[in-house]
Amino acid sequence: MKEEKKVSGKVLMFTGIVIIVFLVAIFGFIFWEPVPEVIQGEAEATEVRISGKVPGRIEKFLVDEGDRVKKGDTVAILDSPEVLAKLSQAQAAEDAAQAMSNKAQKGAREEQKAMAYQTWKKAQAALEVARKSYERVQKLYEGEVMSAQKRDEAEANYKAMLATEQAAKAQYEMARNGAEKEDKMAAEAQVNRAKGAVEEVSSYIKETFLVSPIDGEISERYPKVGELVGTGSPVMNVLDLEDMWVVFNVREDLLGDLKMGAEFTGYIPALGDKEVRLKVTYLKNMGTYAAWRATKTTGQYDAKTFEVKAVPMEKVEGLRPGMSVLKKI
Repeated sequence: MKEEKKVSGKVLMFTGIVIIVFLVAIFGFIFWEPVPEVIQGEAEATEVRISGKVPGRIEKFLVDEGDRVKKGDTVAILDSPEVLAKLSQAQAAEDAAQAMSNKAQKGAREEQKAMAYQTWKKAQAALEVARKSYERVQKLYEGEVMSAQKRDEAEANYKAMLATEQAAKAQYEMARNGAEKEDKMAAEAQVNRAKGAVEEVSSYIKETFLVSPIDGEISERYPKVGELVGTGSPVMNVLDLEDMWVVFNVREDLLGDLKMGAEFTGYIPALGDKEVRLKVTYLKNMGTYAAWRATKTTGQYDAKTFEVKAVPMEKVEGLRPGMSVLKKI
């Protein structure tokens, strides 16, 4: 009897365990929810590098990392004595070209103009005497009182005085008008060329004052004060936090509803799982280097990875570049 009771007790215990396991399995099947798979992305923003066109040493920084700046704000000043020296040279060349142009435009000195004028007047007086002499000799010749030889000599002298007067007048006009038109134009062109050189160097002077090309936030500064930077070397970065997006690297079998123009909801863990509506604006294969290789040779394929960019449909306060954004599948 005792053994029968022991066997019966064991049976009851086993049956109870089976029933409990069965009930737990039913309960788990009904109420268990699988943990959803998520795709992780990262927030990014437009970043612009600030650099100069001229080499120099960092003389002063006007902003620190984290400061907000407006487009056109001066953020750093470079010290470039070579550019200042070139400006002095260009200004001296402009002054010399301007002096030459003034000389060409003004013409001869006042003393030279007066001398040429007096020479012309003298030639006019001599011409008048020669004209009257010729007219008197001509009348005498017509009255057969003067020989033809004398008449010819008087006529030749009159014509010579006429040519002399015209030459003197031309000399005076040249002294009064200055250089020829072509010479004046050449001198003026030299002035314009020199002014262009000054403007060019002046533009380099302006480049020693580095300005922000956009509204944004200073994210990073590279050199220190006193360090030498070359042409085009980045000095600092500016983040445009108004132009942000999220990048997901998604295996192609997980793309699902991530199509061009599709809208979906993401979650930002850093902001307390804050929900954000995103819209897909870019979808591109990342290439064979980002392919997921099959583990089996039968019934499998190489799953490629796609880069998906999505932009927030509304501004998200507190979202910073580098923050994770999750999407549930």
